[in-house]
Amino acid sequence: MTEVVSIAYIRPDEGKDEDTLNVLSELYTLLRRKNYSRDLLYRDAKNPGQLINLRYWTSAKARQEASEDPEVHRLWQRLSQVSKVDGVIEKLELLEGPWSS
Repeated sequence: MTEVVSIAYIRPDEGKDEDTLNVLSELYTLLRRKNYSRDLLYRDAKNPGQLINLRYWTSAKARQEASEDPEVHRLWQRLSQVSKVDGVIEKLELLEGPWSS
């Protein structure tokens, strides 16, 4: 199985930075526990109100299963109450070459 890489751009609502990070922490723990994905979270150094989530789905099947999982949906719903997702790139494809070593 091949990992599927996704990116999401998340902007916490005014005064909801800590709440956003708490929900993301719960979400990442759940996704990891169910072997759906592993995640990395970054803050944009030039725009600290912007978070960037890199998600490495364990497989396309795991991504599909997560999209149908009620526990995951509950956390996505909670996340939408404290932040906005400004954009998502569902699947990145690696370009092979000297830059991908």
